[in-house]
Amino acid sequence: MHEMSLCEGILQVIEAEAQKQQFTEVKQVVLDIGVLSGVEISALEFAFEVVMYGSVAEKAILKINEIEAQAWCMSCAETVMINQRYDACPNCESYQLQVSSGDEMKIKELEVN
Repeated sequence: MHEMSLCEGILQVIEAEAQKQQFTEVKQVVLDIGVLSGVEISALEFAFEVVMYGSVAEKAILKINEIEAQAWCMSCAETVMINQRYDACPNCESYQLQVSSGDEMKIKELEVN
């Protein structure tokens, strides 16, 4: 379950920021997670509760923004929406697509006290 290690990384970022910015409690954590990132959302939500227990983010609410996948088609020079990697371009059926969004995972926002 790599979601557990992802949450451990999130906690490391939160703890480092807590030291830098001198906050003692995290109220909310907002993540941007792309649909192509390979992250299982329900597993991440479970792991978040387990990993944050006893930390400054123990009571934090986790909010997840799912980011749709887009790719640049080299053949028709258009940005297109895709459902999964290796999809064909919906405009021209080319497979020469370069993913431009939808594979990321990042901490977008922390609400703290």
